[in-house]
Amino acid sequence: MKDYELIGLLFIVGLALPVAAILAGSILGPRKPNRIKNDTYECGMETFGPTWVQFKVQYYLFALVFVVFDIELVFLFPFAAAFDKLPLYAVVETVVFILILAAALVYAWKRKALEWF
Repeated sequence: MKDYELIGLLFIVGLALPVAAILAGSILGPRKPNRIKNDTYECGMETFGPTWVQFKVQYYLFALVFVVFDIELVFLFPFAAAFDKLPLYAVVETVVFILILAAALVYAWKRKALEWF
């Protein structure tokens, strides 16, 4: 039961710290807005033209595919480090994992999510 008490305590602390930080910022933060403080700030230069620019969705899709395969490498690194010590079922599971990700790559390729232009 002590393990569950520790998990519950960590859960409460994990919720309380961000809430306390947000409350402290709203209570202690300055509240003197003016036109200059509310103006759009971009790299220290005044903005010109429309401040909201739409990007192509393909940039986001390309980034998502990159993140997916970057995470794949994070999962495969421990497997590669302990390859000699793993039983056969672990190798089979890793091959299935790679095949699923390869299918996702083929799907993204056929949907033309990887084309830059």
